[in-house]
Amino acid sequence: MKRILMSRETMLALAIILLTGGIALRFPGFIAPNNLALVFNDTSILIILALGQMAVILTRCIDLSMASNLALCGMVVAMINASFPDVPITALIGLAIVLGSFLGAMNGVLVWKLDIPPIVVTLGTLTIYRGLVFVISGGAWVNAHEMSAAFKALPRSVFAGLPVLSWVAIATIGLAFFAIRRLPLGRSLYAVGGNPHAAVYTGIDVGKTRFVAFSIAGGLSGLAGYLWVSRYAVSYVDIAGGFELSIIAACVIGGVSIAGGIGSVGGAVLGALFLGIINNALPVINVSPFWQMAISGTAIIVAVALNVRSERTKGRIILKRAETLV
Repeated sequence: MKRILMSRETMLALAIILLTGGIALRFPGFIAPNNLALVFNDTSILIILALGQMAVILTRCIDLSMASNLALCGMVVAMINASFPDVPITALIGLAIVLGSFLGAMNGVLVWKLDIPPIVVTLGTLTIYRGLVFVISGGAWVNAHEMSAAFKALPRSVFAGLPVLSWVAIATIGLAFFAIRRLPLGRSLYAVGGNPHAAVYTGIDVGKTRFVAFSIAGGLSGLAGYLWVSRYAVSYVDIAGGFELSIIAACVIGGVSIAGGIGSVGGAVLGALFLGIINNALPVINVSPFWQMAISGTAIIVAVALNVRSERTKGRIILKRAETLV
């Protein structure tokens, strides 16, 4: 019981409750059920992306290209919908996921087969994917009036009191819990991140596991690409620019260790919700939204410091200081 109460997830949940309560003292309407549902809906895309990033980070890697992947997939499906509005929405969603998975797999192949550091690979593909958005669009926007009504309506459609966008995030959370707890892949992610050399001796293919993690992150980025452009009814080159920081921040704040092998689905979700509440509260408490990046960066530094402190183990002192021996 004590372990649960002192866990990172419990402490973060308490911080979210205190933060929400503090905002409610000044603006009671902030904690109204309808408003909290809207906050969750606003954070849904970040939750989806954070779960993909968590899979990658667990293997001691990182994917800086997820937001660019999102932008490219979003632009592709938006342009297809604008030119061929009769294409089924399910086909466009499937295309976004497949394309995103392919882009993520490219990262995985470069890390796996060429043994290039993940931060270098994804920094390069970040620029490549963002450049491809400009190439295929010619720098032009796809605006709301060019998109079909069905394309824009799906994420906003309400089912059982919540928008479909929220249900997609909830389904992603459920699948992530199942994969981590029940599938061999979940155990492989933790084993590779915890000790990749030992993982080899247990029969786990480290490179292949990282390849799968990048592919999953890419697929979720593609899905988020459709959800983003359809929800906001616009697609352009700089869509989700800088969102990489928020994705990584959500994971790190949620206790996912950059060193790999440590983290949980619940922590990543709570980290995303923490950022979502802050971002929604900024206008309420009259703080400029331009502070969002600074707050996210500060949160990353603080969270990493806490993670390092909690992961540090005390070693035995086998040599005494020279002065004590005199």
